[in-house]
Amino acid sequence: TEDGELKVDVFDMVVLSIGLQTPPALVDLAGKLGIELTPGKFCKTDSFTPVSTSKEGIFVCGAFQGPKDIPQAVVDSSAAAAAAAELLSEARNTKTKTVEIVPERNVVGERPKIGVFVCDCGINIAGVVNVPAVVEYTATLPYVDFVAENLFSCSQDNQDNMAKLIKEKGLNRIVVAACTPKTHEPLFQETLFNAGLNKYLFEMTNIRNQNSWVHKNNPDLATQKAKDLVRMAVAKVALMEPLKEVELSVNHTAMVIGGGVAGMTAAKTLANQGYKTHLIERSESLGGQALKIYHTAKGEDVQQNVTQMIESVTTDPNIAVHLDTTLQNVDGFIGNFVTTLSSKGAAESIEHGVVIVATGAAPLKPVEYDYGKSPQILTSLELDQKMIQKDPAIDTMNAAVFIQCVGSREPERLYCSRVCCTHSIENALELKKRNPDMNVYILYRDIRTYGEKEYLYKEAREKGVIFIRYAMDNKPEVKAGDGSVTVTVTDHVLGRPIELTVDMVCLATAIVPYADEQLANFFKVPMNEDGFFIEKHAKLGPTEFATDGAFLCGMAHYPKPIDESVAQAKAAVARAVTILSKDKIFSSGTIAEVEVVKCASCGVCVSVCPYSAPSFTETGRFAGKAQINPALCKGCGLCVASCRSGAIHLKGFDTDQIFSQIFELDAAV
Repeated sequence: TEDGELKVDVFDMVVLSIGLQTPPALVDLAGKLGIELTPGKFCKTDSFTPVSTSKEGIFVCGAFQGPKDIPQAVVDSSAAAAAAAELLSEARNTKTKTVEIVPERNVVGERPKIGVFVCDCGINIAGVVNVPAVVEYTATLPYVDFVAENLFSCSQDNQDNMAKLIKEKGLNRIVVAACTPKTHEPLFQETLFNAGLNKYLFEMTNIRNQNSWVHKNNPDLATQKAKDLVRMAVAKVALMEPLKEVELSVNHTAMVIGGGVAGMTAAKTLANQGYKTHLIERSESLGGQALKIYHTAKGEDVQQNVTQMIESVTTDPNIAVHLDTTLQNVDGFIGNFVTTLSSKGAAESIEHGVVIVATGAAPLKPVEYDYGKSPQILTSLELDQKMIQKDPAIDTMNAAVFIQCVGSREPERLYCSRVCCTHSIENALELKKRNPDMNVYILYRDIRTYGEKEYLYKEAREKGVIFIRYAMDNKPEVKAGDGSVTVTVTDHVLGRPIELTVDMVCLATAIVPYADEQLANFFKVPMNEDGFFIEKHAKLGPTEFATDGAFLCGMAHYPKPIDESVAQAKAAVARAVTILSKDKIFSSGTIAEVEVVKCASCGVCVSVCPYSAPSFTETGRFAGKAQINPALCKGCGLCVASCRSGAIHLKGFDTDQIFSQIFELDAAV
C-alpha cells in the first residue's frame, strides 16, 4: 500500500489490462513507405496535422497513430477521410457512376407475404439459441411464406441472396432476427430497396444483445425468448405499410460557430473542399484559447502555428469571417438553415446547409490557494503567457510548484480536464530546461499523461521534477508572502507534512464550458449537466448531434488537447460533406402525422417537442390545427404519447402495430 504496509488478497480472477503495441509487420510496412515512427513505434504526426504521416498523401487513423479508445479511433478515421478529400476535391464526381434504381413494387392491398431470416451470427447466437428450432417455429406463424437460417445475415453474399429471394418469391414484408438494429438496420433496408421493396416494410428483432448474450447460461430459455421475439416482429410487420420520404434540397454553404483552433480547422477544411463557409466568432479576433498556449506536448510552437492558421483562414476566398458576432435566431432544418447574425447592432441573415459547433471552453478562475493575492500565484495559461512574452523573471526562479486538479474531479465538477497533467509536465520541463538547478514540484492526485505522453512524465522524473501526491481531503495549503510563497503538503511516502518555499505556484485549473443554452435551443442540441454538448452516439456518431445537419468538434464537446480538437474538426467536416456533396436528401419516413379531424388544437404537441416539428396551420380549412414538419421530426413519439385526442400517429409505430406486439408478448406470458 502507499503507506508501506504489505497486504495479501485472494481473488477468483485477475484481469490484465494490457497495453497496445504496433505489430512488427506494420513497423516493416511503415519503413518501406518511408513513414516516420515515434519512439514507441507508432506513426509520427504533428499536433496541427494529426492524421497526416511524414509521407505526403498517406494518412493515418486508429491505434497506429497512438494508443486510443474506439470513439477517438472513429474520429481519426473520419478526419483522415476529410484530409484525403481535400487533395481529391477537384476530382469529386468526375468518376461517379449512377446506381441503377430498381423501381419500387406497389404492394398496397396485397396479402402480407412475410420472409423471415434468422441469423446465427457465428456462435454469438447459434452458440446459445437453437436456431433450427426457431426457424421451424417461425414457419408456422401467420403470413410467413419463407424462412431461412443464415450464418451471417449481414455478409454481402447473404445480402445479395436476400434480394434475390424477395424478388423470386414475391415477398412483401421482411423480418430479420439477428443483432442490433442500431448498426445493421440501414444495411437490411438498403437490401429491400435494391429488391424493389419499400425499405419500411421491414422489422428487425434483436435476438443477440437482448437474448443470447444475456441468457447464455440458459439455452432453453434463450430459444423460447427468440421465438417470442420473432413472433412479435412478424405480428408488427404484417401491419406495416409503405412509407414515403420527403425530398429536401441542399444549400451547399456551411456555417462554423467558433473561431478557435477547432473552428478554424473546420472552416479551412471545408474551404479546401470547395464549400463556401461562414466562420462566426463572438470575440474580436480568431484563435481562441490557443492564443494563450506556449507549446504543445510535442514541443511545437503554438503561436507560430495559430498565426499561420489565422492568415490562411482570413485570406481564403471561400471563407467569410464574422468577428464580434453572435447568433440572434435560427430557423430551418438540415440542408436549409437560415441563421440571423448580430454584429455591432446590425443584423444579417445567412442561409446554409449545415452547421458545425466549435464554441470551445475556458479555464476556471480559481477561488482557492490564495489565487489573486500574489502575482507569484498564477494559472497554467498565465504561465504560458509569461513564456510567450519571454518574461525574464521565469529564468531567475529557484523553485516552483504546480498544483493539479484545481477545480477538476471535485463535487462541483466531477470530470477530469484531461490536458492539465501533460500541460504542467511540459511547463515543468521547460523550467528545467531554462534552469536545470531549479527545484520543481508537481503536487498531484493522479497523473494522467495518457498514450505516448507518458514519455514526458518519465523525462520529468529523470530530470529531477519531484512528484508529491495529495488527497482530496488533505489539499496543499498556499500562503502568499513577501517575495515568496509557502506551500505545505503532506508527503504520501513520508506520511508527514513538508513545507516548500517557492518563487511561483502554478495552478492547473479545470476547463469549463461556456454552457450556451441559447445556442443549444437554436439548433435543438443537448448539453450535459456540466454544460458540454452531447454527441449523437459516443462510438457511432462522435462528431454529430442528434439534430440532422448539426455537427460538433473541439472543447465544446469535452476537454481535449490541440491534436484531438483538430482531428475532431476534420471529422466533423467529413460528416458534414456527406450532406453538402448532395443536391437533395430525403427525410425519414418514420415521422409523426396529424389526423386533423381529431385535433383539438390544444397545443400540447407544440410545447413538448424538443425539435419544434409541430406547429399550428395558419391558413386554409384546417387553420388552427396541428401540423408536423417532416424535415424536423425525429420520430421520437413524444407528441404521439402527449396527444389527448389521439390525433397524432407515428408512422411505422402506430397504435395497432405496437399493440399487436404486446398481444403476442402476452401470449408468451
